Amino acid sequence: MVVLCIIAATTFWVLNALNKDNYSTIVDYPIQWEFDEENYVAVKTLPKSVQIQITGNGWDLLRKYFNISSTAYSIQLNSPAEKNFLLPTDLKRSLGEFITPTLLENVLGDTLFYQIDRIVTRTLRPELDTTSYALDKNSVLTGKVTFNPDKLELKGPSSLLDGYEGKFPVKLNSRKINSDYSSIVPLSVEDKFSSLIQLTQQEIEVSFAVISYLEGNKRLKIKKQNFPTTVSLQDEELVPVLSYLIEESNLPELEDLEFEAVLDYRKRNRTDSTVQLVLQPNPSFLKEVTITPPVVKLKYE
Repeated sequence: MVVLCIIAATTFWVLNALNKDNYSTIVDYPIQWEFDEENYVAVKTLPKSVQIQITGNGWDLLRKYFNISSTAYSIQLNSPAEKNFLLPTDLKRSLGEFITPTLLENVLGDTLFYQIDRIVTRTLRPELDTTSYALDKNSVLTGKVTFNPDKLELKGPSSLLDGYEGKFPVKLNSRKINSDYSSIVPLSVEDKFSSLIQLTQQEIEVSFAVISYLEGNKRLKIKKQNFPTTVSLQDEELVPVLSYLIEESNLPELEDLEFEAVLDYRKRNRTDSTVQLVLQPNPSFLKEVTITPPVVKLKYE
């Protein structure tokens, strides 16, 4: 019986207290954004509430604190792309009228930021994403990469499309390419932008030429030039080795050439008494030409 009396007294006290005015509290009040969603889009998630300090009847504050039957405050943006923030002073008057009879004492926090962009359509030039493919060993891409179509149309927020700087990356997702390439590949935007950007074309044809080189090597004779009689090589038995890459179609031309490793004493490095080995002849159809060793040491008598 005593317990029931205490519960009844406590309930009476609480109910009586909630009927009083001039209570003050801080609440996260729900907000909603209204703008022309056909021509504009939110690039980042919009704030869903604003923190405010309010004063009023205990029952009213309790409902607002727990968002019981609270209608969200509507923020209307006529030109949402002109700026990306709202100051507390921009909200205070209209929000104060909206929550009456509760009294709005203050809009807390700093600036309310948002990012809403105009929806635009842009034409971009396709460009091969060099990180999305790899050529096989001793293979090189030659000539121009061609795309069909050679222009792509994208629709989405202006700031995101500006970030492409007029070029759209095309991903091949291919490895060890060693011959001429021609394939239709799918097009897609980054996952994080897929809900915001629309691609008119879903695929594109990519073509380019690839040359594969053969590896080769030859032992070279050393030809000395401008050597004094008192100067020789530290290793007179040295046989340099030429390494190179060559297209198969150029192999017949290679058979008619006699290569030498030329040492010109006048071009020696006086600091360490070395001379660089120079290949003669050095035809343009040889690629990645190296001589091992690249330099030789001189010996003075």
